[in-house]
Amino acid sequence: MGKYTQKVPKGGSRKALTNAMTSRNEKRVRRKRRNAFAIFLCAALLVSGITGGVNLLMAKGEDDYIISPQQAAALQGVDCVLVLGARVWADGTLSHMLEDRIRRGVSLYHEGAAPVIVVSGDHGQEEYDEVAAMKQYAVDHDVPSEKVFMDHAGFSTYDSMYRIRDVFRAKKVIIVTQRYHMFRALYIARQLGIEAYGVTSDYRAYASQPRNSAREFLARFKDYFKCMAKPEPTYLGAPIPLSGDGNTTNDEGANF
Repeated sequence: MGKYTQKVPKGGSRKALTNAMTSRNEKRVRRKRRNAFAIFLCAALLVSGITGGVNLLMAKGEDDYIISPQQAAALQGVDCVLVLGARVWADGTLSHMLEDRIRRGVSLYHEGAAPVIVVSGDHGQEEYDEVAAMKQYAVDHDVPSEKVFMDHAGFSTYDSMYRIRDVFRAKKVIIVTQRYHMFRALYIARQLGIEAYGVTSDYRAYASQPRNSAREFLARFKDYFKCMAKPEPTYLGAPIPLSGDGNTTNDEGANF
């Protein structure tokens, strides 16, 4: 006799037996769903806890390296001001976030914080170019063109930090970005052995900040483990000494 075969109870009916078996199956399915949900919830809480811990680690660990513009100008032996990229609009206009970053970078250069500026951003497509827009802003604000180096392959914060070390051979840098992003940038730089300090560029409030903060929460988690593995960036290329002429990097081919 099969496992689930039962005799019809005396005085009962086959319909009653069918209903009883259906009820048991439904209970079994509900129990499996409850167990699956409990497992999912535990996993979500675990990942959330780890991610929160990573965020706290970066925020607490790197806060001491965020300094004022005056403190930055007093540093000795800085190789460059590194301005990290952000969105450029289709007409070539800098987003408010990017405009504020390069504005701060230019200010630090004029205050003598570093001898050159490196603008690092996304130029992965011919029609989208963050670094040219940043360099143009710097030149328009009285920074000599030869003093602005372009990193066309700064496709991520991690790539920018790896390349400033291995391509531009910088050992001591001042990073410029907004505060919410600065903790991760400093963490990556210092994990890669760069002596890095940060000057924030929060000149205004940004409409996209809630979305940016949510993305940053997850990005810190990702880059924490990336810094353990230390993979090479998307592109490396030949060394570009910062003692040279920044105009040699105007062509994106110079970076690859």
